[in-house]
Amino acid sequence: MPSSAHWGVAYRALFEMSARNAVFQLIELSHHTGSIWAALSPQKNQSLGQMGLVQWLKGQFLCHLVICYGFFVSGLLINLLQICTLPLWPINKQLARRINCKLGYSLTSQSVALLEWWSGTEVTLYTDPENYQLYGKENAIVVLNHNFEIDFLCGWTFCERFGVLGASKCLAKKELSYLPVIGWMWYFLEMVFIKRKWEEDKSNFVQSLQNLRDYPENFWFLLHCEGTRFTEEKHRVSMEVAEKKSLPKLKHHLLPRTKGFWVAVQNLRGTVAAVYCCTLNFRNNETPTLWGVLNGEKYHPDLYVRRIPLESIPEDEAECSAWLHKLYQEKDKFQEDYSQTGCFPGPKVTPPCRPWALINWLGWTCLLLYPLCLLLVQLVNSGSLLTIMATVAFCAAVSFGVRWMIGQTEIKRSSSYGVPLNNK
Repeated sequence: MPSSAHWGVAYRALFEMSARNAVFQLIELSHHTGSIWAALSPQKNQSLGQMGLVQWLKGQFLCHLVICYGFFVSGLLINLLQICTLPLWPINKQLARRINCKLGYSLTSQSVALLEWWSGTEVTLYTDPENYQLYGKENAIVVLNHNFEIDFLCGWTFCERFGVLGASKCLAKKELSYLPVIGWMWYFLEMVFIKRKWEEDKSNFVQSLQNLRDYPENFWFLLHCEGTRFTEEKHRVSMEVAEKKSLPKLKHHLLPRTKGFWVAVQNLRGTVAAVYCCTLNFRNNETPTLWGVLNGEKYHPDLYVRRIPLESIPEDEAECSAWLHKLYQEKDKFQEDYSQTGCFPGPKVTPPCRPWALINWLGWTCLLLYPLCLLLVQLVNSGSLLTIMATVAFCAAVSFGVRWMIGQTEIKRSSSYGVPLNNK
């Protein structure tokens, strides 16, 4: 039976073979860009070659593994720190909330950094300049359309640009609260968890909203009124309901679920200043995916934001329902106009990119890569088959976990909620 030394020699040989393969791939890449010398020359081809190399590196599994390792391990450490705040809640609830806001930001902003700095995606806003001055300085309900796989990520980027990412809230499925990393983080951030059964959700929904009335930070409550992501099948069923209820048909949206919106507005009156009606689309008919972001693909999202004072929204449930349906008819027209012209109405602005998401991401990466590198060095030197297998198993588990999470964002994997649709 081979000794540990033999295993060490074999592992180092395998490592050297992988390095040679990487060199061969790099040479092949250089041939695709013209030639090795053209890619390395000090002429303008150099920048093109470097860009091609960087883009190639972004698509490699090793880079993805490092990103996923940093996200998961930092997430578990952040969850541990959040658990440590439990004794503080009965003593100083507001301080515990502020600490959890910072901890939540430290995790969520890594996803934003991936979109902004890794893929280079820049969200362009179309909005009124006067309203622009209020963003980030008041509590708001943010109504988003739910058509794309990364619309939630664009919503987080919107929050980040105006400094409210750590305190942003949303509706989430109850099952998510039991998942480590994201689910546990959301639990401590007082996200509103629902089972999508109104009779069971109503009391918890109302209580969760009431808890936000004394929240110590400016927060945005992100709400997808359609209840689920847009698909052709859901749209067909939704429009059948619209026809039965004599409502105008929508081309780019599902019918909004009005009851949840009305309850949110009623319970946040006096706390929330406005509703931000956000309509998201992508230039050149792009179909963005989270896999694309991880591979460093750059997308071009446009976000049309209208600020609607909360006092202008009717208090009566029936009137509020009619108001929301009218709002979605307007959103649908904006989407149709965008598909024809490639832009939304009004002036556009690109909010300044804050450096904190990048600094936080790099900080966690450096902090966690150091022990990982030490582990790999010890692994190579030890030559232990058991250690090697354990490391490979850990990497495989991380890769599987990330692939599973990314898979949940795919449109084809979206929930069947709404098919058949019983719009309430």
